[in-house]
Amino acid sequence: MDNLQLLARIKNIPLVTSRLVEGLISGNYRSVFKGPGMEFDEVREYVEGDDARIIDWNVSSRMGGPYIKTFREERELVLFLLIDVSASLNIGGGDLNKSDTASVIAALLAFAAVRNNDQVGAVFFSDEIVKWVPPAKGQKHVNRLIQDMATIQPVGKGSELGLAVRTVQDSLKRRGICVILSDFRTSTGWRDLRILAKKHDVIAVKISDPLDHEFPPTGLMELRDPETGGGIVSSGKSTVFTRKYHEFWDIQHTYWLRECRRLGIATLTIDTAEDPVTQLIGYFTRRKGR
Repeated sequence: MDNLQLLARIKNIPLVTSRLVEGLISGNYRSVFKGPGMEFDEVREYVEGDDARIIDWNVSSRMGGPYIKTFREERELVLFLLIDVSASLNIGGGDLNKSDTASVIAALLAFAAVRNNDQVGAVFFSDEIVKWVPPAKGQKHVNRLIQDMATIQPVGKGSELGLAVRTVQDSLKRRGICVILSDFRTSTGWRDLRILAKKHDVIAVKISDPLDHEFPPTGLMELRDPETGGGIVSSGKSTVFTRKYHEFWDIQHTYWLRECRRLGIATLTIDTAEDPVTQLIGYFTRRKGR
């Protein structure tokens, strides 16, 4: 799908799926994430019955009596999208490839955030930071972000997820929602994800394609890695090769699930062969019901 077609499709999402977005995403947007955080408000004198654990000892020593910290609920969230634009996402046999699918999912989440008056930011990454979009509010900001999603082409020789995570970690001073959109064909980032998930609500969205699971029934052909340029000769008519191909990617997926769960990171797999909107709405519905 070319850039103009993708941009038109993304911009039509609020119209085509208005009822679904408003009813199942925008309306339940806050409820499916971790509860609102608390931010410091002020200090006041301690009164009987207050929790001694929130005494501000520095202020108390200066004032000559006990004072406690008070907090208020955060009214505003920051949605930060970490979007993988490495060359491995430029794969797909259907109407949408992996990169297109990631853009559609990111756009849906951005629409939901802006309808809840939250800020939205993004980092586009491959083996480097391709583009940084600081968090901001408003429909104009989201429209510009969607333009970026539709026009940035897959680049780079790999995915430095750790670099993207550290970049976000350094910039997000308040609690936020971090959604990673990638095929997770990377060995970096797990240590950084552990740190990110301690403070923020992190959701790993794995963009998958049928070619990731089943090798097509073709004859002898050369497979070439779009990022490294390396290649191997293979045959879709070889039952041994197709079985090992399936087993390899199945093991990779199992490892990804295990590591995410170990770190307390929510997971969602979006397949390019299915409607991404329906898959995302199903996820929101399941997560809200937990």
